[in-house]
Amino acid sequence: MAQLMYALCDANSFYASCEKVFDPSIRNKPVVVLTNNDGCICAACGIAKRLGIGKKFVPYFQVANELHKAGAVIRSSNYELYADLSQKMMDVCARFGPEQHIYSIDECFLKFNRCGSLFSNANNGSDWFEHARKIRRAVWQEVRLPIGVGIAPTPTLAKAANHAAKRLSGFRGIAIISNEQQRQQILTQMAVSDVWGIGSRLSKRLNIMGIDTALQLANSKPALMRKSFSVVVERIIRELNGEVCLSWEAVRANKKEIFSTRSFGQRITELSELRLALARHAAIAAQKARAQKSLVKQMVIFASSSPHDDNYYKQSQLQHFVIPSNDSRFICQAASEAAERIFLSGVAFYRCGVGLLELVDEASYQFDLFERSKDNPALMNCIDSINRRYGNETMQLSGQGIARPWAMKRQFLSPQYTTRWRDIPKIKC
Repeated sequence: MAQLMYALCDANSFYASCEKVFDPSIRNKPVVVLTNNDGCICAACGIAKRLGIGKKFVPYFQVANELHKAGAVIRSSNYELYADLSQKMMDVCARFGPEQHIYSIDECFLKFNRCGSLFSNANNGSDWFEHARKIRRAVWQEVRLPIGVGIAPTPTLAKAANHAAKRLSGFRGIAIISNEQQRQQILTQMAVSDVWGIGSRLSKRLNIMGIDTALQLANSKPALMRKSFSVVVERIIRELNGEVCLSWEAVRANKKEIFSTRSFGQRITELSELRLALARHAAIAAQKARAQKSLVKQMVIFASSSPHDDNYYKQSQLQHFVIPSNDSRFICQAASEAAERIFLSGVAFYRCGVGLLELVDEASYQFDLFERSKDNPALMNCIDSINRRYGNETMQLSGQGIARPWAMKRQFLSPQYTTRWRDIPKIKC
């Protein structure tokens, strides 16, 4: 058996599944979740998918009647609930592996190094199957979320196994790749576009070359494919053949740019409101920069009317920081000052945002000898710690405002069962 194995735990239709956790009355109904401002469909449960409704990124107004006729339950994105249930799911999964890497809100890797004494290869992976079954059962019992678990010798093969667990017939939520037969069985049934890291454009080029399945890609010559495409494709091929090429850093590297942007629930026509909205986005972006231990050298602040308006208006401002910073006070101040240069009387602003364009590593950046940073890491850490414990924006800068009439529209929002006192479920015996 391989000395190194990876498990990928991935929730099924995460947003839609979260909506069913505290509401048993909708567990057997089709559930569809909408994006910001209830604009488009972003998630649909398995029942909705089988009914042929809930296609991703379709505008809600176009299919509202169809969803109503099908008896679909419509929900606005409840990010507070999703984030909390995600953390609970990750905590449960972490108990089943010596090392965990959270890849996204609904999936994580578990790394098993030198587990030969715990899991035998003689039984064709049945020990791994039993371990995966325990993970699924624990997450369902403790969090009430259905997940798929794929286990294999490399992260890319673990992704392939997870795809089989959730999408291919006969696996029912669990798939193991611990030998050559299992590897070929799964890769043969996967389209090349289903391979982790192979996008739609790249898959079309591969199809022209006669590579239609994941197994055909795996059988390609890595060095030749590197010349034709890139080193990324070469690594994917090697990983599909059981050679580990990705580290945790490569799996989830720090972002080179960070954006916070959103359309408004109702149009903004006042400078004061635009200033508050931009300051809020600046604070969100700054917190994300601190989370990955980055400093900001340059940022862009922008706002616009709707592209469907007769006189479309869009304006942006660049801000360069002589001393790189991730302190919300200075980043929000820069955004607020830019609002005055962006604002134009008579424009009904539809969208705004902030982008951190030039990020540097906090640990390795060398500051100027004569220009000392004015950041207050202790203060920022205090704010971040309080917000992690008690919920986003429990503590914030006054420049972000409190009343937000322009906040995004969430007409179908479900209760925030785990993060708001008045929404805690009440049980009557």
